[in-house]
Amino acid sequence: MSSPVEVRRLRDEQRLVVTWSDGHVSDFPYAYLRGWCPCATCQGHGTEKRYIHADNTELVNIAVVGNYALSLTWADGHDTGIYSYRYLRELCACPACAPPQP
Repeated sequence: MSSPVEVRRLRDEQRLVVTWSDGHVSDFPYAYLRGWCPCATCQGHGTEKRYIHADNTELVNIAVVGNYALSLTWADGHDTGIYSYRYLRELCACPACAPPQP
Protein backbone atom coordinates (compact mmCIF):
# COMPACT_ATOMS: atom_id res chain seq x y z
CA MET A 1 0.00 0.00 0.00
CA SER A 2 1.34 3.36 -1.02
CA SER A 3 1.26 6.24 1.46
CA PRO A 4 1.37 10.01 0.93
CA VAL A 5 4.76 11.69 0.88
CA GLU A 6 3.28 15.14 0.22
CA VAL A 7 -0.18 16.70 0.58
CA ARG A 8 -0.66 20.15 -0.94
CA ARG A 9 -3.73 22.31 -0.57
CA LEU A 10 -4.12 24.61 -3.60
CA ARG A 11 -6.63 27.07 -2.14
CA ASP A 12 -6.95 29.32 -5.18
CA GLU A 13 -7.63 26.32 -7.41
CA GLN A 14 -9.85 24.52 -4.87
CA ARG A 15 -7.80 21.31 -5.17
CA LEU A 16 -5.90 18.92 -2.93
CA VAL A 17 -2.86 17.25 -4.53
CA VAL A 18 -1.41 14.09 -2.98
CA THR A 19 1.93 12.64 -4.07
CA TRP A 20 2.21 8.96 -3.12
CA SER A 21 5.28 6.93 -2.15
CA ASP A 22 5.06 5.00 -5.43
CA GLY A 23 5.36 8.27 -7.39
CA HIS A 24 1.69 8.52 -8.37
CA VAL A 25 0.05 11.95 -8.03
CA SER A 26 -3.66 12.31 -7.23
CA ASP A 27 -5.38 15.61 -7.92
CA PHE A 28 -8.68 16.05 -6.05
CA PRO A 29 -11.07 18.96 -6.62
CA TYR A 30 -12.55 19.97 -3.25
CA ALA A 31 -16.12 19.36 -4.46
CA TYR A 32 -15.17 15.82 -5.50
CA LEU A 33 -13.67 15.02 -2.08
CA ARG A 34 -16.61 16.55 -0.22
CA GLY A 35 -19.05 14.59 -2.37
CA TRP A 36 -17.34 11.29 -1.55
CA CYS A 37 -17.10 12.02 2.19
CA PRO A 38 -16.67 8.64 3.93
CA CYS A 39 -18.52 9.49 7.17
CA ALA A 40 -21.57 7.50 8.24
CA THR A 41 -23.84 10.52 7.80
CA CYS A 42 -22.90 10.80 4.12
CA GLN A 43 -22.37 7.12 3.31
CA GLY A 44 -24.79 5.41 5.66
CA HIS A 45 -23.89 1.96 6.88
CA GLY A 46 -24.16 0.05 3.61
CA THR A 47 -21.36 -1.17 1.38
CA GLU A 48 -22.15 0.88 -1.72
CA LYS A 49 -20.39 4.25 -1.99
CA ARG A 50 -22.62 7.28 -2.58
CA TYR A 51 -21.76 10.72 -3.95
CA ILE A 52 -23.49 13.46 -1.95
CA HIS A 53 -23.67 16.92 -3.52
CA ALA A 54 -22.69 19.79 -1.21
CA ASP A 55 -22.94 23.49 -1.97
CA ASN A 56 -20.09 24.79 0.18
CA THR A 57 -16.94 22.85 -0.63
CA GLU A 58 -14.29 25.17 0.73
CA LEU A 59 -11.67 23.16 2.63
CA VAL A 60 -10.67 25.00 5.80
CA ASN A 61 -8.47 22.47 7.59
CA ILE A 62 -6.54 19.25 7.08
CA ALA A 63 -5.35 17.14 10.01
CA VAL A 64 -3.35 13.92 9.96
CA VAL A 65 -5.03 11.01 11.75
CA GLY A 66 -2.41 8.57 13.00
CA ASN A 67 -0.41 7.01 10.18
CA TYR A 68 -3.43 6.10 8.08
CA ALA A 69 -5.74 9.00 7.23
CA LEU A 70 -6.58 12.67 6.82
CA SER A 71 -9.42 14.47 8.55
CA LEU A 72 -10.88 17.24 6.39
CA THR A 73 -12.92 20.14 7.75
CA TRP A 74 -15.20 22.00 5.36
CA ALA A 75 -16.46 25.59 5.56
CA ASP A 76 -20.00 24.38 6.28
CA GLY A 77 -18.69 22.82 9.52
CA HIS A 78 -18.74 19.23 8.27
CA ASP A 79 -15.72 17.47 9.77
CA THR A 80 -16.67 13.86 10.50
CA GLY A 81 -15.13 12.29 7.40
CA ILE A 82 -11.87 10.45 8.02
CA TYR A 83 -10.31 9.83 4.60
CA SER A 84 -8.03 6.82 4.98
CA TYR A 85 -5.06 6.78 2.64
CA ARG A 86 -6.48 3.64 1.04
CA TYR A 87 -9.82 5.39 0.46
CA LEU A 88 -8.13 8.48 -0.99
CA ARG A 89 -6.16 6.33 -3.39
CA GLU A 90 -9.38 4.56 -4.45
CA LEU A 91 -10.93 7.98 -5.15
CA CYS A 92 -8.11 9.07 -7.46
CA ALA A 93 -9.81 10.50 -10.54
CA CYS A 94 -7.01 9.96 -13.05
CA PRO A 95 -7.65 7.64 -16.03
CA ALA A 96 -5.20 5.03 -14.71
CA CYS A 97 -7.10 4.62 -11.44
CA ALA A 98 -10.72 4.72 -12.79
CA PRO A 99 -12.68 5.58 -9.60
CA PRO A 100 -16.46 5.45 -9.23
CA GLN A 101 -18.17 8.46 -10.82
CA PRO A 102 -21.18 10.33 -9.41
